Amino acid sequence: MLTSITDGFLCCLLGKTPNAVGPLDSVESSDGFTFLEVKPGRILRIHHSAPERPGPPEPPGSSPERGAVRCQRRITLYRNGQLLIENLGEASRPDGARSPRRCPPCPVPEANGEPGAPEPAGSAAKRRKRKPKRVVTVDCKKRITSCKGTHGDVVLFFIHGVGGSLDIWKEQLEFFSKLGYEVVAPDLAGHGCSSAPPVAAAYTFYALAEDMRAVFKRYAKKRNILIGHSYGVSFCTFLAHEYPELVHKVIMINGGGPTALEPSLCSIFNLPPCVLHCLSPCLAWSFLKAGFARQGAKEKQLLKEGNAFNVSSFVLRATMSGQYWPEGDELYHAELAVPVLLVHGMHDKFVPIEEDQRMAEILLIAFLKVIDEGSHMVMLECPDTVNTLLHEFVLWEPD
Repeated sequence: MLTSITDGFLCCLLGKTPNAVGPLDSVESSDGFTFLEVKPGRILRIHHSAPERPGPPEPPGSSPERGAVRCQRRITLYRNGQLLIENLGEASRPDGARSPRRCPPCPVPEANGEPGAPEPAGSAAKRRKRKPKRVVTVDCKKRITSCKGTHGDVVLFFIHGVGGSLDIWKEQLEFFSKLGYEVVAPDLAGHGCSSAPPVAAAYTFYALAEDMRAVFKRYAKKRNILIGHSYGVSFCTFLAHEYPELVHKVIMINGGGPTALEPSLCSIFNLPPCVLHCLSPCLAWSFLKAGFARQGAKEKQLLKEGNAFNVSSFVLRATMSGQYWPEGDELYHAELAVPVLLVHGMHDKFVPIEEDQRMAEILLIAFLKVIDEGSHMVMLECPDTVNTLLHEFVLWEPD
């Protein structure tokens, strides 16, 4: 604590921000880490593990129509922000899949312009329909197959959230690598062992999303499964929306509701970086208390091994302040025609369960699984349970 406060005062006096990101040569590439330069001077550390040889091809007698899902949906957005979602066709759904809730239509304004006012007799002909702001029609046919064994065209991407690193996926990376899957997990800029640009513009949502796009284009194959945690879920949604033909399935872990991102004006992360650096021990303790269902020696060790919440105060402030993504609203999420698994830790104090429930209602094909013993860092707290849920979804195929 005293060391942190001293460093904070030095930061204020010297005008420099301490950087907790390790040097790029701290990890050898022989350990499964590579460094990808997405832009000049912008280098990301990536864990990439591929099986020694591709797996067996699919059976020659398999029907091309097996696992095919027809998605027909009309989404109407009104000017008051309300959505009307209509499923135009019967989509093939597995047992237990939840149909998205049909949002009630917006109230039709009366002739005097006051919505919801009592309708006088004989005034029905005078009503005028409210014009929608935007109407989107989704009509596509996707083939959703089981990713069994070691298929050479399947890649699993793991994207962490704010303050984390690829190390939080240690249990999942080992689990799927042993099963023969090709896995890719990057460090966001300024996190883990990736380079940390000294400008705040390098940590906006769009800048980080372009980094993830470069990683995705570098390693993507025919069938790609995106797994995101917290803020990383937004990048998975972005990629699934940009590359619908390449994204096979999406897994969202404690990602929150389908709302547009906007940084809070009244937040502790708006304080100067030097002040945040002084408060870093308190922030780490608060994160431990809110991110884990229990706060014991085991959880502290998991936090340390996962290299989580170990970023500089400047990177933390810039990343939190850069979470501006107005396009990522309910309409944006309702357009996704890809199967999604939602995993939620019941004791999560950052993301209420109501947000994931709303996400399950908006998405076309969604499963919501709640882990009673987990919290925000559920992949560290309950790795076996999370690995089982993820693997079952990877193997899932519609009848």
